[in-house]
Amino acid sequence: MDNRWIVVAVVVLVAVLVAIVMLVRQRRSRQLQDQFGPEYRRAVQKYGSVTRAESELDERRKRVRALEIRPLSPADADRFAEAWRRTQARFVDDPSRAITEGDRLVEDLMRMRGYPVGRFQERIADISVDHPRVVEHYRAAHAIAQASADGRTDTEDLRQAMVHLRALFEDLLEVRDQAPPEDDRPRWAEGGRR
Repeated sequence: MDNRWIVVAVVVLVAVLVAIVMLVRQRRSRQLQDQFGPEYRRAVQKYGSVTRAESELDERRKRVRALEIRPLSPADADRFAEAWRRTQARFVDDPSRAITEGDRLVEDLMRMRGYPVGRFQERIADISVDHPRVVEHYRAAHAIAQASADGRTDTEDLRQAMVHLRALFEDLLEVRDQAPPEDDRPRWAEGGRR
């Protein structure tokens, strides 16, 4: 075989491999963008590089996959929903206390679902994997709560914090759908006649 053909074959092979690597990277980027939404853009800004941001987001995803995140039972969801209603009602008389309780309730809900509740930045990173559309609400509520602790907020700020916490709370309040066993379903649910 002529050396020129060997060189051409090697060049074509390298070009194909480069194209495959680029397609895999594009697919990974698209998946991360779809999964993380606005959190993807935030990570790129924070890390100053798409590659570094994607590595961080991929690490978050791996860490959360290793956790045992579980939906709530209907009874637990009802209990949390009722606690949230009481906390919201308390806002009228004591907004600061309601924010503190709301934040604690979010932590309790996270813990019940299987999320670790260590440092705030770790909680944000973990939540961003499965709840990327509301993680910014958590950041905003946390910032307002910190400002409140320093006495730098008014009632409107605290109301906004409560709105942010509620958005996160409602998104975290996933419930396991417990369909009745096959034998207990009514006949019409199977497509038969009533």
